[in-house]
Amino acid sequence: MVALLSKLFRPRLALLNGVTAIGGYSLFPAPIHIATLLAAFCGVTLLAMGGSALNQLMERDIDALMTRTMLRPLPQGLLSARGVAIYGTFTILAGLALLTTAGALIPPLFGVAALAWYLAVYTPLKRRTTLALPLGALCGAFPPMIGWCLAGGSPTDYRIITLAGLFFIWQIPHFWLLQERHVKDYRQAGIPNIGTEAASVTQGALFRLWLIAFIASAMLLPAFGIIGHPASLWFAAFPVPLILLALMHSKRLLFTYLNIFPVLLTLTLLFCN
Repeated sequence: MVALLSKLFRPRLALLNGVTAIGGYSLFPAPIHIATLLAAFCGVTLLAMGGSALNQLMERDIDALMTRTMLRPLPQGLLSARGVAIYGTFTILAGLALLTTAGALIPPLFGVAALAWYLAVYTPLKRRTTLALPLGALCGAFPPMIGWCLAGGSPTDYRIITLAGLFFIWQIPHFWLLQERHVKDYRQAGIPNIGTEAASVTQGALFRLWLIAFIASAMLLPAFGIIGHPASLWFAAFPVPLILLALMHSKRLLFTYLNIFPVLLTLTLLFCN
């Protein structure tokens, strides 16, 4: 049952969302309260897990057509649609309750907004247009915003807007490489894909443009003093592997490092800032 729920909830992806919430919380210049920090992490993780379950419920037809997803519980008939709906809804409610009891109203509202955007906007659009990729990336801006607001920050503060914008831009090259890796699956399921709708030269140029935008956005953190000295010196070195791996055309390693980057940034904010 544990393995079954793991495929449904995709904990690694959910935990990464929780980690970026910790990054937003740690950014706020105030003493860290462990209970609130854990509420941010666990609440956002639960929301991401519940969102994954409901997403699989909505996409069970195309999941059955793709090698990457055909072993998920719904295509395999190991869970019923009703059961997945219950699991997903309960997990989301638990996450919202945790964020609410942490003492703020804005964080759970952001959580609801993120889920609504993910399930009602991104998921249906993914079947119709490649523009779903940048639109869906907006979901990455919500977890750090939730953590920041739980710490007592204002959602209009330039510091959290800069950090949330960075995580938005980070999602573009990250999911771009994921789509490239599974381009045959997307074709088989009839999902519009960047690899099928753009010439290879144009596609590569656009990807490099997003990667440059991501690196430039990352450098805004030390430039604006959001990451202070001496942590800024270490942080300035983090994009170097991205540049080297891009020049080496090592997309597999580049994808791995992109996955690690949010963790490195969060650790910097939590322990070094």
